Amino acid sequence: MIRKIFKKKSNSSKIDQLIEKYNIPREYLSVNRKSISKGVLIGLFWGFIPMPFQMVAVMATTPFVRFNVPIAISMVWLSNPLTMPFMYYMEYQTGNFILGKEELPDIELTLDWFSVHWDTILLPLYVGTAPYSLLVSSLIYFLINKLWITSVKREKPHKFKY
Repeated sequence: MIRKIFKKKSNSSKIDQLIEKYNIPREYLSVNRKSISKGVLIGLFWGFIPMPFQMVAVMATTPFVRFNVPIAISMVWLSNPLTMPFMYYMEYQTGNFILGKEELPDIELTLDWFSVHWDTILLPLYVGTAPYSLLVSSLIYFLINKLWITSVKREKPHKFKY
């Protein structure tokens, strides 16, 4: 079903005009299983990493891996101002668990508190980021591949052998 939605959108002449006008490689906007799943992988990978300019990091990845760039950029938006505190706290807690450290007492969501404790937070935050960035994005990549393949198999007409 998802595949059909993407295929309907990809047959647009406006997209073809955009590709021709700006000389964009077709792979960056292509809608196929590999391109979409790689786009989700790259977008989630950068989306879990606490850093500024995550969308720029996605664009910097394009010369090395061919993927659907709009999908990747939309996946980066997973970390937005509403979800960031929860994501980063979860990553910080995971980093503390991996490193065997204790959580800081009296955590406050203020700039003053962060500026005072920045050195203490940084290592557990980035250590805790690695499992989410690597594992979750890889699992979602394989899940999308599996769902796409299953969707294609369901859409094929069944051939009965008599």
